[in-house]
This record gives sequence, structure tokens and C-alpha cells, in this order.
Amino acid sequence: MTYPIKIGFAPTRRNIFSADAAIEFADLTRDKLDAMNVDYVDIKDVNADGLLYDDAGMNKIIAKFKAVNIDGLFLANENFGTEYECARLAKQFNVPVLLWGPKDEAPAADGSRLRDTQCGLFAIGKVLRRFQIPFTYLVNVDIDDPEFERGVRDFIKVCNVVKTFKNTRILQVGPRPFDFWSTMVNEGELLEKFNISLSPIPLTELVQEIHKIQNEKSPAIDHAVAKLQAVADIEITNKDLNMVAALKVALTNKMKEYGCNAGAIQCWTALQDEIGILPYASESLLQDEGTPVTCETDIHGVISELLVEAATMGEERAVFADVNCRHPENPNGELLQHLGVFPFSTAKNKPKLPKSHFVFDFPGSVGFEAKNGNYTLCRFDGDNGKYSLLMGNAKSTPGPYEQGTYLWLEFANLNRFETKLVYGPYIHHIAAVRSDVVPVLYEACKYLNVTPDFYDPIEDDIQAYLRGDIDSIIK
Repeated sequence: MTYPIKIGFAPTRRNIFSADAAIEFADLTRDKLDAMNVDYVDIKDVNADGLLYDDAGMNKIIAKFKAVNIDGLFLANENFGTEYECARLAKQFNVPVLLWGPKDEAPAADGSRLRDTQCGLFAIGKVLRRFQIPFTYLVNVDIDDPEFERGVRDFIKVCNVVKTFKNTRILQVGPRPFDFWSTMVNEGELLEKFNISLSPIPLTELVQEIHKIQNEKSPAIDHAVAKLQAVADIEITNKDLNMVAALKVALTNKMKEYGCNAGAIQCWTALQDEIGILPYASESLLQDEGTPVTCETDIHGVISELLVEAATMGEERAVFADVNCRHPENPNGELLQHLGVFPFSTAKNKPKLPKSHFVFDFPGSVGFEAKNGNYTLCRFDGDNGKYSLLMGNAKSTPGPYEQGTYLWLEFANLNRFETKLVYGPYIHHIAAVRSDVVPVLYEACKYLNVTPDFYDPIEDDIQAYLRGDIDSIIK
């Protein structure tokens, strides 16, 4: 899920340093944000300087930013800055905070300095800590340095992850299947800790919606059928294809009715008794629309998918898979596979809707291999009151043909990944996206009350990336 991200821009100065220099650099920062097409709320109207430095201006800024519901706060330290006003302002908003200041120029010929921006950054960071405000630091570089643009864009992605997480409501269709004790969740904790709410409905309510739209001959069903025919080779009957489309439309309608941005469904076996198909092709359509629905009522799984997609700003769709078995030849190879739940747009070859799958003798599954590339893997999970986000990278690798949707991945060390899943708190379901967004997810964790966790020892590399010391953590 991707939201429009609006940043509150609050450049700051301190009185004993040059106000003119601070105004000049604030305007240069504005020009850069404009060139980057950043959607930001400015404060040029709060005082003659358009800068934060006193309570009167801060109160006006608070009112302005609250009126538009900013998603992130950018504290730009244009000279030494007024650290307590920055902290007071940030305390008013439960959003990610970006702290940066432009690199100081050389001292004048007489030895005087105009801004002392770096020194002020140290002060602001300390006072933000006193106020218990988590923040993201973009190192003290020039506006035109590549690290500035990369840092701002990564911060916007962090804001999108945080906003997605805090605005998640999940349609839960049916209870978890009895055999899947691993997908238990604590609904109360999700609401209390993270503001994530569930909207549970029985399978019968979904089935009634299917029959209703079929009786009404909803044009949305025809649209979904046409979409399936355009993207896949269809081997199932027209009747079953119509049911696949009707299930997709019914799930969409129910998510809209209950205000949900994602869903999880009891995919077997009661559903097949009611409508005669598996839900996976319907889910694959929903995945492509940015409203993922996972199987086995895996609530934590669909949260994982929302997070990893948000980290790409919706530019990549995530596959959601079972971690199945080791590669027959590659000692670090592993199979990610499912009967569907991969978006059609992630296919390397043309997808097909087969008559059945070896696991379940019903129509409604999907078959294709996912695209090659470098992937970020992500699993949000928890138990015993503690929650963490497992993340890391792997790259596609050749492997044997599989029924269903599948992807063979090569890990730096498969034993580390396997052991992490066994010891938990994770399970064998994981979201994967074809993009390197581990640093974004890592940085977002500080705003989510979630512990970052890794299956490879990459935390030092992530921190080096965030400092601007390396370009990527994928080696």
C-alpha cells in the first residue's frame, strides 16, 4: 500500500549566528526539495524569516502541520539551530523525524564563522533524545551531494512504511484452519501496541456476497474475467473462471465495506465446499491491485507484505510464499512456493490457471515462476508479547520446475535463514519483493515499536548505508 506522503518542512536557526545565512540555506533547501518533487508543507508564512526559532513561530507551525496531517517532519538545521524549539515541535507529532543540516563553509578570512550547523546538529540530537523522540539522521552533507537526495527519498519511504503500518485494518475471512496453530495472533495486542485492527467476518458472509454480485450480474465480474484472460492461459472451465472473478470482486467489496487495506482468508477446506474453487487466482489479482490477501488466515503475513511493498513506494509488488524445501543441488538454495498469492505482474513466464494442483484437486490455483532479481525478504511476527521484523536479502537462482507459483532463491548462508525461522518467533510464510529495501525497513522499526532482526550479520552494513558510506548492502 502506498499513500501520498506529506512532509512538514521546518528549517531552524539560532539568534547568535547569521540569520541571513540561515535564510539563504533554507531557500536553497526548498529549491532542492522542489527539484526532487517532494510534497512538503512550508513555514515561510510563520514569520519574516520563514524559520523556526521561538515559541510564537513554533505554535503557528504546529497548527499548520496538524491541519494537513503531516506524515513526516524534516528539521533542517540551517545554522546552529534552536534545539529546544525543534524538540518541542517534534513532540507534537507521532511521525518520523528527519534531522539534517548543510555542511558548513570554510571560515572567513578573519577566522569568523556564519553558521556552525554541524555543532547545532549535535545539540538537537541530544535534546530530541531528552524528549524521547526517535529520529532519522541524514549526515552533514551539502545539498547537492548525492547522499542528500538518497537520504530524503529513503526517509519518505520510511514515512510510507510507518503510515501504512499505523493505518492497517485487515479483513479476516473465517478463523484460521485448525491445523495451522502457527498462524495464531493476538488481536488485542495488535490493536493496543500498533493500532492494527481486524475486521472478522464468517465465510458465509463472503459467500453471500458472491451470490449477490452473481445474481446482479455485476460488470466487475466481467472485468475481472477479462483481466484473467489477458494475463494468463486459462485451463479451467468458464464456470470456474467466473467464480474466481466473483470471489475477487466479493473480497474487494468486503474490504471496502469494512475499510480494510488488506485481508486474510481461511483458504481451505470449507471454502471449497461452498464455492468449489481455491482462492489463489483471486488473491493474485488483488495482490496486483495493492490490496493483498494471504492464506491460512495469516494476519502477521499480510502485515509483512504491506510493509515490504510500502518500502518500495508501491513500485514493486511482493510475492507471498511458503518456504518449502532446499535446492537439490545448490547448498544455499531454497524454494519459495505457493498455489498462488504471487501477483501476476511478478511472473517471468506467462501465468496459467491449471485445472488443479497436486496439493488440492480443485481449480483456482496459479502457475508461474517469479522474475529473476535481488530480493528483500520480510516477516513481521511475534509471540509472548514481543514483536520483531525479520529481514534480509537473497538472489534468484535456477532450479527445477514446480507446480504453482514459485521462486528459487540463493542465500548467503541458508543455515542461518533456516535456523532463524525454526527458532522464531517466525513461521514458514514470508513476503519478498524485488528491491533492496532492508535499510528502509530497518529505519522504520524505530518508529513502529518493533525490533529489527536479521538472518545474516548485515546490521553494520545497513548502518553504513544509512550514513552514506556505501551505496547498497547487497554484495
